[in-house]
Order: sequence, then C-alpha cells, then structure tokens
Amino acid sequence: MRNNTLGAYGPQVGVIGLGAMGMSFAYDMATPRNDAASVSVIHQALDLGMTLIDTADVYGPYTNEELVGRALSDRRDRAVIATKVGVECIDPTGGPGGAPLVRPNGRPEHVSTSIDASLRRLGTDHVELYQLHRVDPRVPIEETWGAMAEAVAAGKARHLGLSEVTVEQIQRAQAMHPVTTVQSEFSLWTRDVQAEVLPYCTQHGIGLLPYSPLGRGFLAGRFTSFDELPHNDQRRRLPRFQQDNLRANLDIAAKVRDVADRIDATPAQVALAWLVAQGPHVVPIPGTKTPKYLTDNAGAANVQLSPADIADLNAIPAPVGDRY
Repeated sequence: MRNNTLGAYGPQVGVIGLGAMGMSFAYDMATPRNDAASVSVIHQALDLGMTLIDTADVYGPYTNEELVGRALSDRRDRAVIATKVGVECIDPTGGPGGAPLVRPNGRPEHVSTSIDASLRRLGTDHVELYQLHRVDPRVPIEETWGAMAEAVAAGKARHLGLSEVTVEQIQRAQAMHPVTTVQSEFSLWTRDVQAEVLPYCTQHGIGLLPYSPLGRGFLAGRFTSFDELPHNDQRRRLPRFQQDNLRANLDIAAKVRDVADRIDATPAQVALAWLVAQGPHVVPIPGTKTPKYLTDNAGAANVQLSPADIADLNAIPAPVGDRY
C-alpha cells in the first residue's frame, strides 16, 4: 500500500488506516467479542500496509487499548498508534440501551493521569499520535492542550491531534502547540467538514482522519432495512437508520454502487477512494473486525477515480435524517 503523511510533518502511514473501536464497543454488541479474531485482523492490517491503528481510552470502556496492545506486542515497530483522551466513562451501563454513559473531561490532571494509563494498557512507552477526543466545554481548550503538550515534552507522545472541532478551536490549540491531525466524521454520508475544517487543514498542512468513512456501513451496501441492524447496536438509535429515513437513503448507496460497478470496484472501495481524493493528507480509518471487509477496505488504496467519477459522487444528495 502506498503511504501518506499525517499532516505536513507527521509520521508516514498507509493511505487507509484501521479504526479499532468496533472490536470492543458500539456496534453489534449482542454478538460476543472475539478478541483472538480481532488481534488477527490487526495483524492482517499491518501486513496489508494499514499501519495507522486508531483507538481511544474510553472504548470498551478501556478494554480496546488493551486489545490493541496485545495485538502489537510483538510488532510494535510496524504500527503507528493513535489514541485519545478527553472522554471518561461515568457509568458502564447507564447510557442508552445499556451502553456506557460518558462525558467530556478535559481537565489537565485527567490528561496527565490518562496518558500513563493508556501507555500501560497499550504496552508501550509512547504513542505516535495523542488526540483530544472531544473538547470539554467546561475547560478552556488551552488548558487541556497544554497538558497534552506536556506529554509530548515527556516523550510519551510524538504528535497531537484534535477530534470533532471547529476552525476556531484548531487555531486556539495551534497557538500553543502544533496540531498534526484533526479527526472528524467524514464520508459521502456526512460532509460537514468540507465547509471550513477541511480547507483549513489543507491550507495549514494538518492531516484529516475521517472516521465512519463508510457511513457506519451504509455506503458499503450492508443494510437495506432497519431490521437488518444487529440488536444492541448503536445505529438503531441514529435518525438516519430509522426505517423511513433508511428507505429514503437507499438511493445514496445505489449511486455509490453505480460508480463501483462502472470501475470494477466495490462500494466500500469507492467511498474510501473518494475520501483519499479530498486532500493531500486525508487518511480514512474504517473500522472492522472481519478479514473480508478489511481486505476490501485495503483495496481502496488502488482505486483511481476519474474526474467524472468524483463529480458523480459529489452530486449525491445529503441523507435524510440527522447525524445523531
């Protein structure tokens, strides 16, 4: 797989990364987790050149970093680890549908203790990318970012990133310490960042890491009705997946499939290739715990979209229903 860089000055990674969240958290929670299979998928990802592995302390909660750490215990030098801080679990089953109840926590003392806990769980002495998961509205971003910069000064993190932020928040962080990446939901299904955040990142050499780049599986054509969603799956609570909205949104998946059929690719590969074409430092991080889907995602690195293909994809209408 060809490489890209995380921003103008960050490490090199494969042009497609791997999001590890779903291996422990959020999707299809009625099905027991198979950690051995997930470890195998992470190994396969590295073999395919998907070297950026994205996790967070709160995923699980707290078990996803342990899983990633086990998977990388004998191949740490082959991976670029990205983890996050800034969200804490306050009740493991107190959220909707028995999901963990979480809230932002950007207090500097929380950051200082969390980086050490993340490194213990990951079994490493540093991470390549340490990201602020969400900005805490109760804490000035300068205070949180300053504590994260201390982790860099201590050698515990190499680079810092932000997640789900505005341009104004990026600028405030930049004034204190370089912003290497911004992570945000971005796909043919969710294009908000194209208005301001993506142009700013492109202009300033900041990498963009699109999460949920396949529209939570929808753009890959994996769901055609609400009843196909697994029980205890967070997508059952999202407006775009409610039956009437989902039915209306099927036309979006069909248009992606039309382009895929035209160029002999899969819908997932087309959706990911469209993201890679959005800028010089855009590295999507699709998540999967299935070898078949992993191989499919990796194949997007070899898909070349023509200007006509991109124009057709750009013309896809916005989905029906709010994002959350």
